[in-house]
Amino acid sequence: MSVSTTPVICYYNGQMLRTKTDVTYEGRKAVIAPMDIPVECTFDELIDMIYSMTSIDKRRFNLLLNCKYLLRSGNRFQPFPIRDDSSVRRMLNMVNTTSIEEIELFIEVVRVNTQLNQSVGGHADLFVGNNYNVPQYEYGCGPSCGAVPEIGPNGDDEGRADEEADYELNEDVDDECNEDADVEVDEHVSSFQNFTQLLENEQGIYVSAQAPSCDVSNHPDDETFDDASPVNFHLPPTPQFEHVENLENAIGSCWTPWVRNSTDYSSGEFVIGQVFNSKSDLQYAAKIYSIKSHQEFSVVASSKKLLVLRCKKAEESQCPWKLRAMVVKDTSLFVINKYTGPHSCVNPCLNRDHHQLDANLVATHIKALLKAQFTLTTSAIQASVMEKWGYQISYKKALDGKHKAIRQLFGDFSQSYTELPRFFLAIEQSNPGCVVVWKTCTINMLNTEVFQRVFWSFKPSIEGFEHCRPIMSVDGTHLYGKYKGKLLIAMGCDGNNQLFPLAFAITEGENTDSWGWFLACIRNRVTQRTGICVISDRHPGIMAAMSDPHLGWAAPSAYHRICMRHLASNFMTRFKDKILKNLVCRAALATTKRKFNKHLSTIGRINSEALDWLEAIPSQLWALSHDGGRRYGLMTTNISEVFNSVLKGARSLPVTALVQLTFFRLNGYFVARRELGANRLASVEQFTPYVDAQLQGRVLKAGSMEIVLYDHLQGVFHVKSRRGRTHRLNLHDKNCTCGKTLIYGFPCSHMIAACQHRCVDFRLFVEGYYTTRSYYDTWGSLFHPIFNEDEWPLYNGPTIIAPQSMQRLRSGRPISTRLHNEMDAREGITSITCGLCKQLGHNRRSCKNRSQV
Repeated sequence: MSVSTTPVICYYNGQMLRTKTDVTYEGRKAVIAPMDIPVECTFDELIDMIYSMTSIDKRRFNLLLNCKYLLRSGNRFQPFPIRDDSSVRRMLNMVNTTSIEEIELFIEVVRVNTQLNQSVGGHADLFVGNNYNVPQYEYGCGPSCGAVPEIGPNGDDEGRADEEADYELNEDVDDECNEDADVEVDEHVSSFQNFTQLLENEQGIYVSAQAPSCDVSNHPDDETFDDASPVNFHLPPTPQFEHVENLENAIGSCWTPWVRNSTDYSSGEFVIGQVFNSKSDLQYAAKIYSIKSHQEFSVVASSKKLLVLRCKKAEESQCPWKLRAMVVKDTSLFVINKYTGPHSCVNPCLNRDHHQLDANLVATHIKALLKAQFTLTTSAIQASVMEKWGYQISYKKALDGKHKAIRQLFGDFSQSYTELPRFFLAIEQSNPGCVVVWKTCTINMLNTEVFQRVFWSFKPSIEGFEHCRPIMSVDGTHLYGKYKGKLLIAMGCDGNNQLFPLAFAITEGENTDSWGWFLACIRNRVTQRTGICVISDRHPGIMAAMSDPHLGWAAPSAYHRICMRHLASNFMTRFKDKILKNLVCRAALATTKRKFNKHLSTIGRINSEALDWLEAIPSQLWALSHDGGRRYGLMTTNISEVFNSVLKGARSLPVTALVQLTFFRLNGYFVARRELGANRLASVEQFTPYVDAQLQGRVLKAGSMEIVLYDHLQGVFHVKSRRGRTHRLNLHDKNCTCGKTLIYGFPCSHMIAACQHRCVDFRLFVEGYYTTRSYYDTWGSLFHPIFNEDEWPLYNGPTIIAPQSMQRLRSGRPISTRLHNEMDAREGITSITCGLCKQLGHNRRSCKNRSQV
């Protein structure tokens, strides 16, 4: 007799990702395996089949099973947990009740906690305080989650830095449960270890070397990253961040209580004799219990050895709920020795928030999310809490929770300034040749100085820049943490038209002195190349530094150019005319002076004042036709702003974590692109993918041109394109009247047509920066792993403290100091319209005609 089976596709060695409409399974080592499961299969039989198929050690790992379930409303998929025989039968019956032909089963692995899975020697009686009636209990004699299914975020190897105070000055002290709590922080896990665990596994994935190269010239979004995704693609999930969707189950499985064998746990209540790893775990369990039961408690007594809780409405409603727990002698364990429950009271109304849903609990909830996505917004935190617990927390509570999570993961903001010198010593220890320049202020404290600025550049960047095109883009961006400041960035551009991180600095702000100091550090400690083209906005500090002959950036040592996008934005702010703005952009991008003058003439006919404004700015600073080939076609500071977007989430981290991030990010760039260069060298590719694509297009275009030779010795030609346009070129001087060969550094289609006419290899006219050898040398230098923290050299210099003048003086969301202009507005968005009078520029609330309407 044949046994009926159901086809099931099993996914394992990865993680489940859940969106609003679908469920997927991802992982670099994810495996897909088909199975035929009997329709009468039980849950235990299914588990055994999966262990056998995957070869997972059942003694070390538990399995979390979820199948992809089709919701009848909205044609959406959501995860359906498989926990018992009933859920197995429902899963296997999906092929009969839905349109699904094959069931998708997602398998996730959770390590079994063995910390408490052993008995106490001798099974001695526990004497807790004066309670002599507590009987013997053994570790592991009950269910892994005991009476309360979500107990303790702690218990794994990472530990939990719990109940730390927020750094906000005006923090609300409303968490009664934590007033006298004994803060327990795992001293063995440092913020550096947390950070390295987060970033070391992303090398080679953060930058996609096989993806099309970024045209950083005029497309600012080519290397930006999607902040809205649950896990950004430049932050792949690492083992310690897996199972974000099943965080609740993973947390619960880390706690093993002492319980009686005969107790019934189906009620979800605490039981006498229940033991927790620490007081903080007990507090966490009590909060979760209260939130799930929609009741609140108050703290009667709280000390290092005692915790007494009772219902918040005990006096008015005579609710008997009360919990008393004490520390186990000579341990950190807490045991419940008195408990009366459940609640008998009812709430008079629906509450939007919950007293026990405090910032500490929010921080514990979002730590895994924050690890996966630095740019996690406060509104996203509110939505996540709403989805998990059904309460709408305030913006301030969500922000406080985010700050606490950042502090627990990456260290204290103030202490980070003190730790930064030693971390730089660790970098110099493992990566000799890195450059670090400090600027501090002395105060009336012995061996103590106040942080003002720090500059750093890594040796692979210094060596690789010598093989890049002589271009450098500089820009500054705000820091968003407890302390204000600016992050200054210098970027180069490689032969594949991709950004090349060169140097960084944290300063007190953007001013003439800070920009002059930053550029002086680059000139003195990073590169002494002459003829570098520096692209920037028109910040007065940059303009002054570039014209200062003592800093080494004045012509002919270097050439300053203005970002076209910032210039057009300033023009739009002044004249507020999109037609004129588009004409300015066309004039800036024109490759010939004839086209440039034509566009300027049109601007002058429309608005003579606008023409005067443009003519006051030297044309070589902003016009491609007057550039002389210095900027290689790069018209904007996008290469700097793209990297700013990469560091967007990190700018709210402590300064040491920010520096660590730049180290790991740059290593990711170098690893991926060095591999690309090595592969192209092995395949004997002469040029980078960017130039190959450009040359292929120009070769096709050259095939339809007419060529007339005038001087075969000098190589003078007259070339006529398919559209009838004519150009004169000189192969000897590598010059064409179209200007593109000089501007971009590789031959235009007219020059390629002339070379083909005379059987000359046009590849000789490509500059050496675009060769595969130069590209490989650009990214060929190696970063070396940083030693373990206990192997770092000692720092014997003065103690660096955070500058109080840069501390934010108010809590909550920082006030934006950005000077907003038309670049901050999206194209195509019209002005608001009043719903009452239908006029533009205001809304119903501010309408002056409200009374008349």
